[in-house]
Amino acid sequence: MELSVDQRDLFIERLAQKISSWGLVAPAVFFLEANKPFSFIGSQALLFFQPLLGFLLGDEVVGGYAQLFEDQDNVERLLHLLEGH
Repeated sequence: MELSVDQRDLFIERLAQKISSWGLVAPAVFFLEANKPFSFIGSQALLFFQPLLGFLLGDEVVGGYAQLFEDQDNVERLLHLLEGH
């Protein structure tokens, strides 16, 4: 199941809001910039740990974030949104 543009934007906005509310914008930007080339590997790790994380966060949420981070353009979108906060 592919994420629609609306779903993608919703996941990115929610993640940016959580990061901002926790006061972790600067560390998140640094981490995302440093690990942008590995975003696909991170998405596959999320899928690997989905049974455990799905129990804690919900399968749809974990699967959505895994699909989100498969594409480096989505990481760029998140970075752009975080830098605006």
